[in-house]
Amino acid sequence: MFQIVRKEILNPSIKLMEIEAPYVARKAEPGQFIILRVDEDGERIPLTIADFDRDKGTVTIIFQEVGKTTKLLGSLNEGESILDFVGPLGKPSHLDGVKSAAVIGGGLGTAIAYPQAKKLHSLGARVDSVIGFRNKDLIILEEEMSKVSNRLFVTTDDGSNGTKGFVTDILKRLLEEGNRYDVVIAIGPLVMMKAVSNLTREYGIKTIVSMNPVMIDGTGMCGGCRVTVGGNVKFACVDGPDFDGHQVDFDEAMRRQLMYRNEEKISLEEHECRLRGEKYA
Repeated sequence: MFQIVRKEILNPSIKLMEIEAPYVARKAEPGQFIILRVDEDGERIPLTIADFDRDKGTVTIIFQEVGKTTKLLGSLNEGESILDFVGPLGKPSHLDGVKSAAVIGGGLGTAIAYPQAKKLHSLGARVDSVIGFRNKDLIILEEEMSKVSNRLFVTTDDGSNGTKGFVTDILKRLLEEGNRYDVVIAIGPLVMMKAVSNLTREYGIKTIVSMNPVMIDGTGMCGGCRVTVGGNVKFACVDGPDFDGHQVDFDEAMRRQLMYRNEEKISLEEHECRLRGEKYA
């Protein structure tokens, strides 16, 4: 069992949990993920490692309550435990030698972008970070990102935080101003990562994206997490999750993302009915 030592509500749908998992914390690196199971009847879901503390032996996860398992996880409190917490899985991000980088986070993707920016900052790289959200009430990790960035730009779709636009608008402006980066790291919704990759392709800037498709076992055996990169099939759990954004087939990835939408909806409805003591028809 893995105890929840800290729980924080970042916004109405996104929660942070610090989990006591010393063996995972000992080996964890930015870019990697864990697979957890809340209880014996639960499904396995992947969550990116948002932070870790080797001295305390803890791993931080940040998740949005959108389905049955994330809602069940979000209902747990400090002192309670998760049954399974396996990791670290996936390949760590390769950040050594980077002198300047733009780190782009979209929505919940900011939680995945944070450890990347933190690592780059610790290595002495110049880091410009751009994080985007639908509105100001959904902004997360602004203070944390500011501490590990030379410059932080926060934008919202509706302009409710004073800066209206998309992350690509800010990145395009930075590039037009003459800023040059060894690498651009983009993490968030597929449509956002595609847009960033299309933009950086024009400037010939290496671009890394983090892919999070349907995943079951995390060892490359089930094949559910396959993505097409440079015309070849890759498995996000063992070949990634980091990939060359200029090589990823985003259109295929977006189609695959929608494949189980109906089944996910039914599973959530059944779960919520049971919580309310109702009979699901």
